[in-house]
Amino acid sequence: MIDNISWITAYPEIILLAMGCVIALLDLGVTSSRRTATYVLTLLTLAVVAAIQAQYAIGEQTLYGFGDLVVSDPMGNWFKCFAAVAVFVTLVYGRPYAHDRGMLRGGELFTLSLFSLLGMFIMISGNNFLVIYLGLELLTLSSYALVALRRDHATATEAAMKYFVLGALASGFLLYGLSMLYGATGSLDLGLVFKAVGSGQVNHQVLIFGLVFVVAGLAFKLGVVPFHMWIPDVYQGAPTAITLMIGGAPKFAAFAIIIRLLVEGLLPLAVEWQQMLVVLSIASLLIGNLVGVVQSNLKRMLAYSTISQMGFVLLGLIPGVVNGTTLPAANAYSSAMFYVVTYVLTTLATFGVILLLAREGFESEEVADLAGLNQRSPFYAAVMTVCLFSMAGIPPLVGFYAKLSVLQALVTTGDNMYVALAVFAVLMSLIGAFYYLRVVKVMYFDKPITATTVSAPADVRVMLSLNAALILFLGLMPGGLMTLCARAIVRTLGS
Repeated sequence: MIDNISWITAYPEIILLAMGCVIALLDLGVTSSRRTATYVLTLLTLAVVAAIQAQYAIGEQTLYGFGDLVVSDPMGNWFKCFAAVAVFVTLVYGRPYAHDRGMLRGGELFTLSLFSLLGMFIMISGNNFLVIYLGLELLTLSSYALVALRRDHATATEAAMKYFVLGALASGFLLYGLSMLYGATGSLDLGLVFKAVGSGQVNHQVLIFGLVFVVAGLAFKLGVVPFHMWIPDVYQGAPTAITLMIGGAPKFAAFAIIIRLLVEGLLPLAVEWQQMLVVLSIASLLIGNLVGVVQSNLKRMLAYSTISQMGFVLLGLIPGVVNGTTLPAANAYSSAMFYVVTYVLTTLATFGVILLLAREGFESEEVADLAGLNQRSPFYAAVMTVCLFSMAGIPPLVGFYAKLSVLQALVTTGDNMYVALAVFAVLMSLIGAFYYLRVVKVMYFDKPITATTVSAPADVRVMLSLNAALILFLGLMPGGLMTLCARAIVRTLGS
């Protein structure tokens, strides 16, 4: 017998599943080449789901359902709300691009987006190894299909094949690690695994062996070095609208399962997995920034930017447990959560401008394609500049406060190694600032290669304006979002 609380924890997922199926069926009768009815119905679904999740999150309750298989807590609810909004914005930005490239001949873009979001929701809600893995597979299978959606495009098909092969390998890593943890602890439930590991009665070698594979699988999903091989190829090869779909909302789900598995399930092993994250973050900051400097393709440059930004996120997770005490945990994990939220917000606007500049038969993927953008369209050049300055960590934009919150989480521990990590991160950020500022220089000081003015549908213009304004507003007044992240982490870990 399933109780009412179980249904309450799963309402948003049930709505997404039902509407995904309904939209797929209704789309069969849509004749518009722009798929207007399908598009509007999809956006309404996303708006309703985001509103429900925001209501859950504001209530700050933690509910367990379906025999503790799923959990509805403040952190998870905010992440699901943000993920729904991110997919909403992605579809607004991506629809004109998809229409020009024949990707709207069917409604697959919209239905697959809903099912990938459903996978994210299941991952974020998972309180059990199997539920988390099922959500992960639903997300990744939908993502493979989305990358290959432009069927007549060889580069997109190649990117989908690379993504599929490497994604299957990473899923295998994660599943093997989870099976080792199950073998050692005798449970799939995160709460019971935490108790078993904390008791010290389980085989430590088997636990560490499983932990290594789990961290490797999670590192692939975040796209950090040395599990980053797929990111540049998939970002460059996938249609730009799909690149945004992969590079935006899924970061929330990836971060959530890191918190679920490593913090809620394996916190007694923090000393071990923090050491692994140190290596991954240093390598990601180093490779991401150094290789990003030499890229001429804009999407590939942003791929290496993502790698370095995810290295920063891992830095926020590292000082959660210091010298056996968990007192810094809330500060550390909330700073990392703040960083992920602001990163996705900035990524949405950045790719929104790239999608806007793309025309039928022209992708606008090279840095040189932005030459003289300020002379052709000062507003869109300003939006792109705000995004790039935010990613570089230049005040007063929100990216500066995101970096600052992670650095203060490291420095306030007083540990020499963490202070050295903070100094290293600042140096790498200075190197990374070069390739962001280079794009700004090209937009403002190079001669335009075309006299074509940039035009956009009204919904895209409004959304892009709101997106850029939010980056600036949160930079000037970051306290509200910082408090939200801190409360969400404290309430979640406290339950």
